[in-house]
Formats: sequence, C-alpha cells, structure tokens
Amino acid sequence: MNQPGIAALIAPTRVEDFLDNGWPNQPLVIHGQNESVSRLIELPFLSSLEALLNSWPHAIQAHLPDCRDESNSIDTNSADAKKLYTAKMSLLFNNVERVSPDLSQWINAILRDLGLPASTYGRCLVYATPKSGGTATHFDQNINFVLQIHGTKKWWLAPNTSFCNPTQRHALGQILDSELASYIQDELPRSIPTDAEEILLEPGSMLFVPRGFWHKTEALSDALALNFTFSQPTWVDVFTIALRSRLLLSPEWRELANGVGSTDPARRRHSEKQFDRLLVELVEDLPNWRASDILGATEGT
Repeated sequence: MNQPGIAALIAPTRVEDFLDNGWPNQPLVIHGQNESVSRLIELPFLSSLEALLNSWPHAIQAHLPDCRDESNSIDTNSADAKKLYTAKMSLLFNNVERVSPDLSQWINAILRDLGLPASTYGRCLVYATPKSGGTATHFDQNINFVLQIHGTKKWWLAPNTSFCNPTQRHALGQILDSELASYIQDELPRSIPTDAEEILLEPGSMLFVPRGFWHKTEALSDALALNFTFSQPTWVDVFTIALRSRLLLSPEWRELANGVGSTDPARRRHSEKQFDRLLVELVEDLPNWRASDILGATEGT
C-alpha cells in the first residue's frame, strides 16, 4: 500500500476502526510499517541527516541545551546546523513539504481522509535528534502523526488532567499562556505524570499523538523522524470564521469602533449604546443560522 493517505499511515489498523475507536483523543502506535509507508521512508532527502542538510535551502531551528524545547531555540543555516548537532543540539526542519511534492500530496490526502475543516493548517516537520537528546515535557495544541525514519527514540505519553482540549501549546517550566490559564481545571504536574506510557519508536514505527497529551522524548541513538502535524480548528474557530464573514457584509459592523477606548465617560457611553444596538441585531439574526449554512460557507460544500 503506497497511496498517500491515512490508510497507509496507520496500516494495518483499519481506518474505520481508528475513526470509531481512537480518533481524535486516543494515542495509537504501530511498529514495522516499512511497506505501507515506503514512499516516505525512501524519499532521497530523508536518507540521512547529511542528505537533508545538503538539500535544505531554508532556516533550521536548533534547540538550545538549557531548555530542551522549541520555545528556546535559534535559527541557523545548513552549514552551522551540522556543528550544532554535533554539539548535541536537536534540529527542527519546518514545513518540509516545501521541498517535496510527495509530502504535499500526503498532507492533502490525510486532511481529506480525516474530514478536517478547510481552515486546518497541515505541515510536515522533520526532527533530527542526537543520541541522548530529546524534548522536555510539554503538550501541543495540534495533532501529530510521527513516523520514525532512522534511529531509536523513546517517548512518554500521559493524559492531560489540567486542560481539556487546549488551544495553546505549553511546556513545563515556561510561562503559562493567559488563554490557557483562563480554563485550567487542575494544577500543573511538576514532571511527566507517573501514569505516562513508555513507547519505543524504531525505524518504521508510527505514533499518533492527540492534542493535549503530555509527552517527552529521548533519543537512544541519533534519530530522524518525520511528523505530519495538523492544527485542530474548534467549533469556536469554525463559528468565528463564519461570524466574521457574515458581519463584514454590514456597513454598520465595518464602522470604526469609535470611542471604545476613550476616557471621556460621555463618548464611552455613546460607543456602548452603538455596540449594544449591533448586538441586539445579531441576537435577532442568530435564530436564522443553521449549521449547514455555516459549514457551506466555511467548507465550500
């Protein structure tokens, strides 16, 4: 099976079983996928780190050693990236589909197969991790399908009791985003939770990491992994896209929000009255909205 898409990526698991029983909230690990994803494993520029560096025209993100996280990194070029890797710094290659039409086809096929919204941002990342390197404990606001290309890497995964369906990324020890802080439901752990599952990825292994799962990694040898990463537009995102499109049709909603930041009480009251009038009109219009109309506008169907 070499056709791009979710079926090849999760083989031999059936797509129907994955969508019914795991997606989008349960991890999935599969080992020995060399046949179903051979088109990916055999991409020439993924044959080695040297091959990737020699074919890469863009900036490369190098993770600084004092905090093993992408939030603590520098941008570098291919020539210097090799030196930093030798000094035990992990490398991240962003939007790898820019150099590979094959990867663009895979992204589009997976988007289609999973039925993700049109506003989903899909991309490919390649992580080059030196032996003993890895990432600190964190969770992502997106989903990841991780295909181990070379080397062996150990993962730890644990459910997140602090946040349900997080909309922002967070790494332990970093400042908590204000949006995340607004809906935290349990105190943050101090390290990877004790109930974390330990998973060993070898060449041909595939790991699905749901949004929000705590995880950390450590490479047991020099390792190269290809990630298919997708943002997860929420109902909030779908609705606000449609809402903005609808309100932009109104000249009144397109007016300057005049006076809302004024220190003059009279001007502020006038702006609040105008805004109240617009909100009343919106409330009166909402009963006419239907999911099929909104999705028809946002998804083009």
